Amino acid sequence: MSTDAPNLQHVSIVRTKPLMTMPQILVMNFGFFGIQYSFGMQQTAVNPVYEFLGANPHDLPILNLAGPITGLLIQPLIGALSDRTWSPRWGRRKPFFLIGAIGCSICLFLFPFVTAVWMAVLLLWLLDASNNTAMEPYRAFIADKLPPSQLGKGFLAQSFFTGLGITLANLSLFVFQKLIQGSTDAGIPYWVVGSFMLGAVCSIGSVLISVLRTPEIPPSPEELEAMRNQKGGFGPAIAEIGEAIRDMPVELRKLALVYFFQWYGLVIYWQFIALTIAQNMFPQTDQGKEEAVAWTGLVNGWYNIVTFCVAFGLVAFARKRGAKLVHCACLLLAAVGLAIVPFLTNQYLIFIPMVGFGIAWASIMGVPYIMAVRMVPSTRLGVYMGIINMMIVIPMLIQSVTFGWIYTHLLGDNPGNAILFSAAFLAIAALLMLWLKESRAVRDVDDVGAMPMGGH
Repeated sequence: MSTDAPNLQHVSIVRTKPLMTMPQILVMNFGFFGIQYSFGMQQTAVNPVYEFLGANPHDLPILNLAGPITGLLIQPLIGALSDRTWSPRWGRRKPFFLIGAIGCSICLFLFPFVTAVWMAVLLLWLLDASNNTAMEPYRAFIADKLPPSQLGKGFLAQSFFTGLGITLANLSLFVFQKLIQGSTDAGIPYWVVGSFMLGAVCSIGSVLISVLRTPEIPPSPEELEAMRNQKGGFGPAIAEIGEAIRDMPVELRKLALVYFFQWYGLVIYWQFIALTIAQNMFPQTDQGKEEAVAWTGLVNGWYNIVTFCVAFGLVAFARKRGAKLVHCACLLLAAVGLAIVPFLTNQYLIFIPMVGFGIAWASIMGVPYIMAVRMVPSTRLGVYMGIINMMIVIPMLIQSVTFGWIYTHLLGDNPGNAILFSAAFLAIAALLMLWLKESRAVRDVDDVGAMPMGGH
C-alpha cells in the first residue's frame, strides 16, 4: 500500500480549480431543481394522500419514517462510495445522482395510483431512497468543482433551485386543483395525479441536462493512488463512515446540535401546516379539506419563491457578516413567522409571516454547507456530506417516533400548537448557532487559487 494513501484520507488536496461562470454554475446545479421538485411533493402532497386513503392525523409522524431512515442509511454510504469511485467515462458523483433521479421519476409516476396506505408507505420509502441517492453526491459535486471563493455561489445556487423546484411542485397542486376534476377509485384527486406526473418528467430531465453539460474534474494522481489502495465494497465504506464520525471536527459536532432543533422543527411544520390551515381558514368539509391542501401548496410555493429570490443575496451577507450570524438571523425570522401563523384566520394574511420562513429556507439549504466544507478534508467530502445528512435525518427519525405522543398528550391534538412547537425549536437552533466558531480565513482566498478545506 502506498505510504501516502492513509494520509490522503485525512487531509485536503491543495488544487487549483478553474473559476466557473455564473451560467455554468447554474447549469451544474439545474439537476437540483428536479430533485427538489420531488422533495416538494413529499412536503406537501404525500401527507394529504395518506389522509385521502384514510390515515389518522396522529399517525403521520410514524408514516413518514421513510425519510429519516433512508437518509440515515443511504446518504453516508453513497457518500463514502462516491469518494472511492472514478470512471473516465461516467465520472465520480454523476452516476449516483443519475441513478437516483431515475428512481425518483419512476416513484413519482407510480405514487398517485396507490390504493391503500401501505402501498403509499412502500412507494415513499423507494422515493426517499432515490432522493437520497441523488442528493448527497450533488453536495460533494459542488465542492469538487468550485474553488473556495465560489463555494458560496455554488451552494446558494442549490438553494435557488431548491426554491424553484419546490415552488413549481406546490404551485402545480394549486393550479391543477382549479383545472382538473375527478379522482381515482381510491379517492386521490386527479389534480394531485397531474402534479406527480409533472414531477416525474422534471426529475430525470433536469438531472440529464446537468450530467450532460457539466464535466467532472478528474482526480489528481495522489487521489487516484489513494483510491487504488482503498478496498472497495460496502464493508470498507461503512468502516470509513465510522472513522469519519470519530474524526469529526468539534465545530461540526456543534452544528449537529443546531441541526437537531432545526430539522425537528421543520418536519413538524411540513406535517401539520395543512391541518392548521384547514382548521383555522377553511370549513370542516371534504371540499374544505381539498381547498386547504391546495392552499397549503400555494403557501409552500410562496415561501419557496422567497427562497429563490433571496438565495444569491445571502452570498453577499454571508461574506460580509459571516455565515454563522446570517444563519442565526434567518432561523429567528422563521421562528417569528411560524409563531404568528396559528393565530391567523384569513388565508391571505399567512403569506406575510411565511416570508421569514422562506428566507430561512434559503439559508438552511446553502449557508451551513459553506461552513461545513471548510471544516472537513477535501478527500472526504462525499462521506462528510453524508454524515451531515445524518445530522438532518436523525432529528427527523426522533421526531417521527416521539412527536405523536407529544402531539396528543402535551399539545391537545391541536395542529396550531404543533406549529408553535416548531417555532420554539427553530428559535433554539438560532441561538445555538452563536456557539459555533466560524473560520473566516477561506473567505478571503484569491479567486484563482485553491486552499485546503480542512484537515486533521
